[in-house]
Amino acid sequence: MHLRVEEYTVVIPEMLVPLYIRASRRNRPYATEAGARRHLEQRKLHPEPFGPPRTMGGDVVVDMTRRNGWPVYTIAPSGMRPSGAVVYAHGGGWVNEIVRQHWQLIGQIAVEARTTVVVPIYPLIPFGTAEDVVGEFVDIVRESRDEYGDVRLAGDSAGGQIALSTALELRDRHGIVLNRTVLIAPAVDLTWSNPLIPEVQPDDPWLAVPGARYFSETWRAELPVDDQRVSPIFGDFVGLGPVTVFSGTHDILNPDARRLVSELVRAGVDVDFYEQASRLHVYPLLPTASGREARRIIVEELS
Repeated sequence: MHLRVEEYTVVIPEMLVPLYIRASRRNRPYATEAGARRHLEQRKLHPEPFGPPRTMGGDVVVDMTRRNGWPVYTIAPSGMRPSGAVVYAHGGGWVNEIVRQHWQLIGQIAVEARTTVVVPIYPLIPFGTAEDVVGEFVDIVRESRDEYGDVRLAGDSAGGQIALSTALELRDRHGIVLNRTVLIAPAVDLTWSNPLIPEVQPDDPWLAVPGARYFSETWRAELPVDDQRVSPIFGDFVGLGPVTVFSGTHDILNPDARRLVSELVRAGVDVDFYEQASRLHVYPLLPTASGREARRIIVEELS
């Protein structure tokens, strides 16, 4: 199937984004544990659609297969021979499905980096758990290496956790070191214990600890919270391949992103850190000037 990649046609002023998020009450699933419980129950009973939007017509070729019951999409540039592949783990708090903004970034990566993007549609909580999903991502990366050669990983938010956990498991269990892992506002410590989080919370219109902790506790299931498949910050980073991290300072995940970068540097990992003052969670996916610039860098890092 041929689809056209659409970049954002309107760039929204940065100051309007938090106003919109607050007005639309996007933080309701995160503000309280009760709100998180209600949201999970709604998502369980009414699953969201996950396929790429129809308006993505001619720049990319889309295919879909199933792997152990998972839909797995491949997005490749049309009319050119792609090089290697990127396995992308979408965010959504382990409870929300992939959305248009993810597909737009995925299409942009495929076309501008001239690569194939593999997009697993993994099971969400309460049906998906960290142990099963990270294990499956490990196998998908290994099979993608056999098919495409060089493979890189990328993910945002909850998907950033999956991507970094997968990179650690690949190194530890299979001796595979990836050439690049790109993390967009990753969730890396699911203890939610960083003492700086409460200082950031008033500036974050989107995420909050009570709901996020409820989702992540459901996600980890029987695994210890400090298992690297749950909280990759507790992994050993020595010998990990290059990592790129994006984070905005008005994101409660920012303190842990800073800590992650410090740990990576201490372990001798080649790391690029793109931190933007006053920007929100997953700002590279937003239709703003800073988001557009971040997407340009992401394409460069994954090329």
